Amino acid sequence: MTNTPASGGDRYEQLRDAMLAFRDARDWKQFHDAKNLAEGLSVEAAELLEIFLWKTTDESREMPSDPAVRAKVSEEVADCFLFCVLMADAFGIDLVEAAMKKIKVNAQKYPVEKSRGRRDKYDAL
Repeated sequence: MTNTPASGGDRYEQLRDAMLAFRDARDWKQFHDAKNLAEGLSVEAAELLEIFLWKTTDESREMPSDPAVRAKVSEEVADCFLFCVLMADAFGIDLVEAAMKKIKVNAQKYPVEKSRGRRDKYDAL
């Protein structure tokens, strides 16, 4: 057995399989309908947002240098990601493929020559 790191796809599959095994060992799939998964994702996203509550933009830019804040953000980002993994599984969506497709769609909506350095929505470019 070699000690080479798994490729990106293999790492995602390993993570997905671990999440599904975690869920299935607890018999939680019965609770993981689309509505509940979307609500769970929303709650976790709110917990991520709460970390930044009452912070100024400048303060938020300094937060990555604080190890305790990084750890909390890491935890909440992971929770959001895992809910996305579960939602993708519920709908039979290849999450990596869907994300790559969305990047291509966004590239057409936000061409570099029109959007570079701008924060305008695509319909205002």
